Amino acid sequence: MDFDTLFNAQLDQLKADGNYRYFAELERQCGKFPKAANHAEDGVRDVTVWCSNDYLGMGQHPKVIAAMCEAVERTGTGAGGTRNISGTNHDHLLLEHELADLHGKESALLFTSGYVSNWAALSTLGSRLDGCVILSDAGNHASMIEGIRHSRAQKVIWKHNDVADLEENLAALPANCPKIVAFESVYSMDGDVAPIREIVDVAEKYGAMTYLDEVHAVGMYGSRGGGVSERDKIADRITLIEGTLGKAFGVVGGYITGSAALCDFIRSFASGFIFTTALPPAVAAAARTSIAHLKASNAEREGQRRQVARLRQALDREGIPHMQNESHIVPVMIGDPVKTRMLSDYLMREWDIYVQPINYPTVPKGTERLRFTPSPLHTDDDIDHLVKALRVLWKQCALAHAVA
Repeated sequence: MDFDTLFNAQLDQLKADGNYRYFAELERQCGKFPKAANHAEDGVRDVTVWCSNDYLGMGQHPKVIAAMCEAVERTGTGAGGTRNISGTNHDHLLLEHELADLHGKESALLFTSGYVSNWAALSTLGSRLDGCVILSDAGNHASMIEGIRHSRAQKVIWKHNDVADLEENLAALPANCPKIVAFESVYSMDGDVAPIREIVDVAEKYGAMTYLDEVHAVGMYGSRGGGVSERDKIADRITLIEGTLGKAFGVVGGYITGSAALCDFIRSFASGFIFTTALPPAVAAAARTSIAHLKASNAEREGQRRQVARLRQALDREGIPHMQNESHIVPVMIGDPVKTRMLSDYLMREWDIYVQPINYPTVPKGTERLRFTPSPLHTDDDIDHLVKALRVLWKQCALAHAVA
C-alpha cells in the first residue's frame, strides 16, 4: 500500500479548503522583540510579529535571560531525565513554591507544557475518581478535550460560558458522584472571559470540583499576575488552577496548583508527569525569575493594556471588524479561509507584518480571522503601520467594513 498517496490526498484537500498550515520561518532576535528575522526564498528580512503569545515580551527580559544563563553555568543544560529517576532538581522545587504562592495554593506541580499539564491532570482525575463526571465548557482547549477523552470518564459538554446550562447539567447528575467543572478564564481565539464567580457558585452548590485553565491569563491579570481568578478575588475557591510558563512568562512549561493532597495525587498517578523528562533547571530558574518580576511590576501589564486599547481604537476608526472582548486578544474577523490566508500572505510579503491566519478546526467554519496580540513592546508606529496595511488591504480585497 502506498501510504504517501493516502497522506497527500488528505493534505491536498486541506490546501483546497484553505485550511493547510504554512509555517513561516522566523528567528527571534534577543532585544528586538516584536521584530524577528524572516528566512524566505528571497533572503532574510525583519518583520514585526503580531501574533506571539509572549504577551509581555518577557522572553527577552534581561532578568529572565540572565537567570537562565546563570543556571546553565551552574547546573548544565538538561534535567538528566524524569524527576522520579534523576531526582527533583532544587530549581524545580523553588519554581513550584513560587507558583503555589502566585495562586495562593498549598502546592504546585510542574509539567513540560501547558498542553501536557491539562492532558495529564484531567485524564488522571477522570480515570482515578470512581464514577467521575467531567463537565466541560464547549469552548475548552484541545488539551483539555484530549485529557477528558483519555480519562474515559463520563463527559458532559455545557454551552460556552452559560452558567444556567451548567447548572441544569449538574442538577441532572447523581448527588453522590464526583463532578469536575472544567473551564478556562480567557479563551484564546475569541478573547472572551468566563464568568468565574458565577461558575464557582454553581459548582459549589452541587459539590463539584472546579478546574480552571488560566494559560492565557497568568502574568496578565491580577495585581501580581495570578490571572483573572486573582483579579476577581476568587482563586481561593477554585480547586485546581492550571497555567503555562510559555506565554506571558516567556519561557516554556506548564503547571497545576491546588491543595497538597491534590498535587501529590497527580504527581503519583499521572503518566504524563511520571514518565517524561523534566524541564531543564535553567528553564525553571528563568520562569521563577519572570514570575517574581511580574508579581512586583505592573509596568508590563499597563503598557500592554495601553497598546491593546490603541489598536482597538484605530481599528474602529477604519471600520475594520474586530471581535469585542475585555481581554488582550484582538481577533479581526474575515469569515473566509482563503481570504484569511491571502491577507496573511499580503501582510507578510508587502508590509513586513507577520500574523498567522486562524482557520478551521481551530475556529468554526465561517469565523476565520487574524488574531492580533499587542504587547507593551509594540510601538505606536508599529500599530499605525499595521492599521494602514489593513486599511489598504481591506479596500483591495473588497472586504466588508464594520457597521458604526
